Order: sequence, then structure tokens, then C-alpha cells
Amino acid sequence: MLRGKLLAGLCCLVLWAGEVLAAGVDHVVVYKAERTMQLLAKGKVVKTYAIGLGDDPFGHKQQEGDERTPEGNYVIDYRNPQSGYHLSLHISYPNARDKANAKKAGVDPGGMIMIHGLPNGYGWAKHFFAGRDWTDGCIAVNNEEIEEIGQLVANGTPITIHP
Repeated sequence: MLRGKLLAGLCCLVLWAGEVLAAGVDHVVVYKAERTMQLLAKGKVVKTYAIGLGDDPFGHKQQEGDERTPEGNYVIDYRNPQSGYHLSLHISYPNARDKANAKKAGVDPGGMIMIHGLPNGYGWAKHFFAGRDWTDGCIAVNNEEIEEIGQLVANGTPITIHP
């Protein structure tokens, strides 16, 4: 009886995962104030994640070291295989506007803004990181979630980050 329920549950999970994969995620949307990230396919939300942000999460990233997460329209442009975190997807910050604003202010706009998992070797501590803003400006999820996101989000996918 239990074996049959487990098998049925596993089949449902596989079908659901296949539906999400088949959905073709074509946009990532982040709501900083709500600490959520949504994956969309054809305008429909297919998955939502709780996220952590930079240590100073309010406002748009202005310069290197301000620990803010940028706001605006970017692209997931590559993956970093040498990340100090469990997997990472690079966000195309700074864009031309960010660079121009930083130049005008006489500062370095920074870079290396990622969606990533936990620091390497700290997967066991996911409950410590959950619900906290702890990055230097990146968007953080747990390791299981970044593995799923990495499978669902292709390079070239637009990402919109709202305040």
C-alpha cells in the first residue's frame, strides 16, 4: 500500500517536473521587496522561489562594494563553473546605463552579480541562510533550487529586477 502511494507520488512529481521543463521558461522576474523570484513561460508563472539579496538590499546598485542588488532589465548571459557558490548564473549587470551613471559619479559600477546557491561546502546550513539577506549584491537560493533553476533557465533569458 505504502509502496503504491510512493510510486504514485513519484509519478506525479516526474509529470510535474516534465511540465515545468516543457513550459520553456522565457523570463525571470525578481521582486526585491517581497524577496521572491518567479520563472515565467509565455507570461505565466511556472515556479516561485524565496530569495536572499545583498546586505544592503534597498535601492539600485550604484557601485562596487555597496552590497546592493541591481534593479532593471538584464539577461542571464553565462554560467560560472568556477563559482565560490553552489552553481551560479551571471546577470548582465552593469548595462550601458549603469556604466554611464557610475562614470558620471566617478565610481566603479561593480559586476559579477549572480543568481547562486549557498557558499561551497555550506549546503548543510540552508536553514541558517533561509530568509536572510547575506550576499554582496547577488540573488541567493538554496542548492537544490539553483540546480533546478539552472536546468530551467537558459543563457539569454531576460531577467527583470523590481525594487
